[in-house]
Amino acid sequence: KKWYQRRVRVSIAKTGEHFRMLFDVKGRLLIHRIKKEEAAYKLCNVKSVRTAAKGVPVITTHDGRTIRYPDPLIKMHDTVKGDIATNKAVDYIKFAPGNLAYITGGQNCGRIGIIT
Repeated sequence: KKWYQRRVRVSIAKTGEHFRMLFDVKGRLLIHRIKKEEAAYKLCNVKSVRTAAKGVPVITTHDGRTIRYPDPLIKMHDTVKGDIATNKAVDYIKFAPGNLAYITGGQNCGRIGIIT
């Protein structure tokens, strides 16, 4: 896995600035300034939905996080807004036709489109 596929968030404690690393339409890294509130969460792709020991439902994200007791409507390939401090799923976006998608790899890296 490449490090930039993890949607890196950079915080500088001395200046109190927060940044998110994104791609421009040519696939180059772009530094995007974000607010402190936005730096408290991370967008994660759901890679698997399963049941762990003792029947506990869990989801595994693209960066290896395991979130216990997620919303039962969350399925594979959905995007989860995860709170970094508590490691809980705050909100989710379905992978469905009509939603926006941000491409993070391949020839179309950095482009935004509508899922058809």
